[in-house]
Amino acid sequence: GIENLLDRKPKALSGGQRQRVAVGRAIVRNPKVFLFDEPLSNLDAKLRVQMRAELSDLHMRLNATMIYVTHDQVEAMTMASKIVVMKDGKVQQIGSPLYLYNHPINKFVAGFIGSPPMNFLSVKIIEKGGQIVADEGSFEIVPTSDQQKILKAYLNKEVYFGIRPEDLEYIKSPSAKNNMQMKVMVKEPLGAETHLIMSTKTQQAIVRCSPDLVFQIGEVVNFQPLMEKAKFFDKETELSICDDVKSE
Repeated sequence: GIENLLDRKPKALSGGQRQRVAVGRAIVRNPKVFLFDEPLSNLDAKLRVQMRAELSDLHMRLNATMIYVTHDQVEAMTMASKIVVMKDGKVQQIGSPLYLYNHPINKFVAGFIGSPPMNFLSVKIIEKGGQIVADEGSFEIVPTSDQQKILKAYLNKEVYFGIRPEDLEYIKSPSAKNNMQMKVMVKEPLGAETHLIMSTKTQQAIVRCSPDLVFQIGEVVNFQPLMEKAKFFDKETELSICDDVKSE
């Protein structure tokens, strides 16, 4: 994508153009291992998507190991065959993109993998009607039977309830089980989908929903979490409670 710039000196190129030259310079040396340190950071959004696809194609054609450093989790999810999530210089979890998405070992990994990020609501574990219930203050959530067995150890303690924006389903009935009744604060229409920033009395959550669902700012709406995909995290250690996860 820089054929029209071949007669220019390096100093006449933009940061993004220089990055593409550097990537090309590394490729022609035909090394066994590539080290990319945020190679797409200075590119505009459209070119970044194009270069992601080109680098993935190069990886297949060159059959070389590529170690790729990025703060953009979308790059990590779309390009990696294996991701190493790090925080403060320490490895948090290692695994394939979908494994980390579905089985995050702690709150940091859960919040980093996925866009928009996972919602974390502080809830208190209580016993009600012979069941273990997660009480947010504005609503109550009944975990699955497997989740309840583990959450018994957290009775009368606070934990983080984690649910991804795409795992919240709109329901009409306010009396339905596990109804997370929240108020619409902000609407972000993106064409193919709409993101809603919702609020309880004290906390906020993001919902990803169909653009066909039209809500007004300030409207109180009912959403139901897919509990089999929900996560719970220890408040102190921030480790996943109900998911038996490890580095893959």
